[in-house]
Amino acid sequence: MSAYFSKRNLNFLLHEVFRAEDLTQYHHFADHDRGTFDMAIDSATHIADTLMHPHVRDVDRNQPELKDGQVTVHPSIRAYIKAVGDAGLIGAGFSFDHGGQQLPELITSSIGFILMAANNGMMYTGLTSGAADLIASFGSPELIEAYVPNMLSGNWQGTMALTEPQAGSSLSDVTTSATPQPDGTYKIKGQKVFISAGDHDVADNIIHLMLARIDGAPKGTKGISLFVVPKYRITESGKVSNDVTSTGVYHKLGQKGVPAMHLTMGEADNCIGYLVGQPHQGLPYMFQMMNGARIGVGMTAAGIATAAYHAALQYARERPQSRRLNEKNALDAPQTAIINHPDVRRMLLFQKAVTEGSLSLLLEAARAYDISRVAEGEEKENAHLLVEILMPMAKTYPSEMGVQSVSQSLQTFGGYGFTEDFPVEQLYRDIRITPIYEGTTGIQAQDLLGRKMTMKGGKAAQILMGEVGKTIAEAATHDELKPYATMLKTELGRVQEVLQALMPHAGAGDVERYLSDATLFLEQMGIVVVAWQWLKQAIVAKQAMLTQNPQGDELAFYEGKLHTMKFFFHYEVPKTLGLAARLKDTEVLTIVSAKELAL
Repeated sequence: MSAYFSKRNLNFLLHEVFRAEDLTQYHHFADHDRGTFDMAIDSATHIADTLMHPHVRDVDRNQPELKDGQVTVHPSIRAYIKAVGDAGLIGAGFSFDHGGQQLPELITSSIGFILMAANNGMMYTGLTSGAADLIASFGSPELIEAYVPNMLSGNWQGTMALTEPQAGSSLSDVTTSATPQPDGTYKIKGQKVFISAGDHDVADNIIHLMLARIDGAPKGTKGISLFVVPKYRITESGKVSNDVTSTGVYHKLGQKGVPAMHLTMGEADNCIGYLVGQPHQGLPYMFQMMNGARIGVGMTAAGIATAAYHAALQYARERPQSRRLNEKNALDAPQTAIINHPDVRRMLLFQKAVTEGSLSLLLEAARAYDISRVAEGEEKENAHLLVEILMPMAKTYPSEMGVQSVSQSLQTFGGYGFTEDFPVEQLYRDIRITPIYEGTTGIQAQDLLGRKMTMKGGKAAQILMGEVGKTIAEAATHDELKPYATMLKTELGRVQEVLQALMPHAGAGDVERYLSDATLFLEQMGIVVVAWQWLKQAIVAKQAMLTQNPQGDELAFYEGKLHTMKFFFHYEVPKTLGLAARLKDTEVLTIVSAKELAL
């Protein structure tokens, strides 16, 4: 059993809650069964155990450096990338036609969870997979043949080069230019910043999937195109520099094993880019792939928080300190392990509730994503809408609450947690980027309230509420779970009350007022959907206890699921009361007025 995540919990979610093997009824996944799913998970676990987790601290302390135009990374990263490539895990979700294993996102995202729990400072192969997926989905046969095989093998690194110094998250302000050439290529000029794995010495080539604006293109997001911009062009005479210069490497708070690059293209007027798909379709292409990327960020956050939780759990079991509160007078009695103190137990239950709830929500989204790609008709459409509305919460809840969870992991260690002698100080630094990756929390909040709740006349929201309603109805058939089914039903009503209070602002065209507290609405919805996930897990655990007569560790596992579900409903769900009160409050305090108040 790996110390940084629970294989038993992952199997419970994959096979008992989400019934991964049911996906093989679809033709796209018909060549698989539980055996092939488990083989992929076991392969990832072996790589994580042997090539990643042993190097967590060393990778963090020996971060990438840019010297003489070359970025050097920790030597252990080479063996890890080669192993993941050789195992076929970079392209595990790709079709057989593109050299992949055609595994469901439910499985491939679980692989990402394991790898990131082991060592998120080795966040390289997921970036390559995402970039290669864009080429495979929208590129010409020539582009696919030229780039995808070398990327999936691990020989070439892939990146997503979106952000610019002056634009940040506002992609409509992208200024990197693409000038058409007679041979159908484009000359690229501009700068990109915060490009993860944007240059390093492990890969033979770095392949940037880059947003740029073709000369004369429309203003705003409608004029953005997508290009393949390699570090080296491959010619008959060998590799040729493509005028992509590593201008600087950012030294970061966390995830120090992955270089975040500042890149300059076209200083010598010799940077060539290759158009992916059609002109001016760069942003739609990116958005079509964004859901997978946001699941990946959520899995990274869940993985980091899970590793911190298991470190804290082990420490709490081993660390003796003081006596039970009711035994203070027995000073000659031996000290008790801190896991027996109620406040420490509360912190551990919070971590378990957040991490296992987050993983469940992400797998729910991944399964819907799979169905949206391989089903047909109404089933396909409904799954797509469910993915769309879940995505802001699936990305944000693990990220934002993961930060809080790792903070509680550190707190469990006390003063030792603040030192480099234990892993949680590093994990606390590492996880902080996840609420920023792939759209900040504020952007996700505006997406949820501004777009997803009203998508298709509210159909996406209706589908989500319908799924939650099914779980409520099933839970109500068990006496022990019925009170929690009632509580969750009350929460759905509370969400409706908030929407009724906010919608008139949208109807009046006052979008700023409507979205001013969108982040609080996202927080409220995150709690509700994770409560749904915990009730869903509790149903499966309860049925297993009733029908399988589990004993020993198995019984303790299922009892732990029920206990943590109850903790979440009694400790976390009540937080929606304050959020709803603020969201319905008519007092406006954050919108800029004619008389600006000092901050």
